[in-house]
Amino acid sequence: MADTFRLTLAQANPVMGDLAGNANKVREVWAEAKATQSDMVAFPEMFIVGYNAQDLILKPALQAAALAEIEQLAVDCAEGPVVAVGGPLVQDGALYNAYFILKGGKIAHTQLKHHLPNYTVFDEERLFAHGPMGGPYDVNGVRVGSPICEDAWFEDVPETLEETGAEILVVPNGSPYYRDKFDRRMNHMVARVIETELPLVYLNMVGGQDDQVFDGGSFVLNPGGQLAMQLPVFDEAVAHVEFERTAAGWRCKDGPKALLPAGEEQDYRVSVEALRDYMGKTGFKKVLLGLSGGIDSALVATIAVDALGAENVRCVMLPSEYTSQESLDDAEDIAKRLGVHYDYVPIAEGRAAITNTLAPLFEGTEPGLTEENIQSRLRGLLLMALSNKFGEMLLTTGNKSEVAVGYATIYGDMAGGYNPIKDMYKTRVFETSRWRNSVHRDWMNGPAGEVIPVNIIDKPPSAELRPDQKDEDSLPPYDVLDAILFMLVDEDKSVADCVAAGYERETVKRVEHLVYISEYKRFQSAPGARLSKKAFWLDRRYPIVNRFRDPS
Repeated sequence: MADTFRLTLAQANPVMGDLAGNANKVREVWAEAKATQSDMVAFPEMFIVGYNAQDLILKPALQAAALAEIEQLAVDCAEGPVVAVGGPLVQDGALYNAYFILKGGKIAHTQLKHHLPNYTVFDEERLFAHGPMGGPYDVNGVRVGSPICEDAWFEDVPETLEETGAEILVVPNGSPYYRDKFDRRMNHMVARVIETELPLVYLNMVGGQDDQVFDGGSFVLNPGGQLAMQLPVFDEAVAHVEFERTAAGWRCKDGPKALLPAGEEQDYRVSVEALRDYMGKTGFKKVLLGLSGGIDSALVATIAVDALGAENVRCVMLPSEYTSQESLDDAEDIAKRLGVHYDYVPIAEGRAAITNTLAPLFEGTEPGLTEENIQSRLRGLLLMALSNKFGEMLLTTGNKSEVAVGYATIYGDMAGGYNPIKDMYKTRVFETSRWRNSVHRDWMNGPAGEVIPVNIIDKPPSAELRPDQKDEDSLPPYDVLDAILFMLVDEDKSVADCVAAGYERETVKRVEHLVYISEYKRFQSAPGARLSKKAFWLDRRYPIVNRFRDPS
C-alpha cells in the first residue's frame, strides 16, 4: 500500500473545437508529469472539446472525433501517469458530460455528470442526460472520486463517492467568472470536505470563450476546510500536488498559496483576457476602434493595448462639426499615452453627400434624431471599411448602461466584432479608469501610469451629435440610472422595489420602458466580456416583441 500520492494539476486553456490541439496539450503536461513521477495528471471538465460548447456538442461528428482523440490519448499515454480528462460520451443513445480515466492504454473508467446546471449561461439539461452517481476509480492503489463541477455543489454525489470507498476527491470544472464567484466556490467545497472528511482538489480551467472567461483559481482543501494549496487566477499553471497517508487518512502537504486580486482588478483582467483570447482563438491579430475623446472609448483602447500591445491597436478620430476641440485634444492625448496608431478622418464631406442625397426625401421635415444617427452610422461605415481593408477587427465601445437603455445607434457606434465593456455599467467605467491609472501589472502590455487623461474622466459624458449635447439631456444621471438598472436587470426587482428604494416612479418607469424596447438592439449587438450573473446574452434572454410593463 502506497503512503504517498502525487497528482499533477493542469489549470489549462483549451480552444473550442480544436480537438487535436487540446489533446496535444494533454500529452505535453502528461510528459511533464511523467518526468516528475506523478501518479496521475488531471485536466478540467470537457477539456478535449472546450467549454461551454452549447449546441456544438450535439453534433455526432464532434462526439465521435472527441472520443477518438481520447482513445488515442489512452494509447499514447499508456506508460506513465493515469490521465483524467473531460469530454462527451454517447452511451445507449444518450449524451453525457463525462470524465475519462485513461490507464494502461485504454479508457479504464468514466464518471458521468449527475447534476446538470440549467441557469445563467448553462443549458446542460437540454444537452446532456443525467448520469448515475457512480463510484471511485483506482490510481496505483488510491481510490479517487471525481464529481464533475456541479456535482460538487451538492452533497449527494461526493457523499456517495465517500461511501463507496473514495479517499481523495478530484473535482474537474468549467466554471466561468463573475465577480465574487471564488468565495461562493470555496464555501461549497469547504462544505464538501467537512461532510465527507476527505481532501478535495478543485481544478478549474482558464481562458476566454466568447463572452465567458474561466478564471482558474484551482485549490486543494484538507478535511476540516484547511487550504493546502492555491493556484493563481487567470494564468495557465501546472502544479504537482503531494498527498501522504496518515492515521486519519490522506492529507495534502502544504503548498504554494497564490494571493487573489480584488474584485475591481479581476473585472479588468477579465475584460483583457476575454479580448485577448477572442482575438487569438479566432485568428485576428489587430483591432481598431473609434476614439471619440470620451471615457468609454478611452477605456476600451486601454484594454485593447493591455491585451494585444500598442502595435496591434489602431485608433481613429472621426470628428463632425459638433466635435469639441476638447474631445479632439483628449483623443490625441490618450493615443499618444498609449502609443497606438492614430488616424484623423473627418466625416463632414461624407455627411454632406448623404444629406444632399436624402434632401429631396426629407424636404419639409425638421432635423432631429435621424440626422444625428446618420453621423454615427457614417462613422460605423468608415470604421468597417478600415476593418475590411486592413483585416483589423472593429471594437465597439458601449457600456452596460447604454446597452441596457439603447443609448447607441444600431449599425453605427454599435458596429463591431467585440465589446470589452459590454457588461460594465457607466459608473464602473469611471471607477475602472481611475483604478487603471493607479495600478500596473505584469499581464498588462500597456504602459504604467496615468494612461487615461484625467480630463476624460472628469468631463460630462456626451455623444456630441448636436450642439452642447450631454448624456443627461436624454438620460437620468448615471449614478441614478445605474442604480435603477442594477435593480431591474441584475436583481430582477420590481418597479415598486425601486420606488421603495427612493427613486421616482416616473424615472423608473421610463428606464424600464427603455430596457424593454431596446431588446432588438441587444439581439444584434456584438458579444462582450461577461462580468456579472446578468450579462446581456445567455444570462438574460427576453423576447424582442413584448408589451408587458410592471404594473406596480
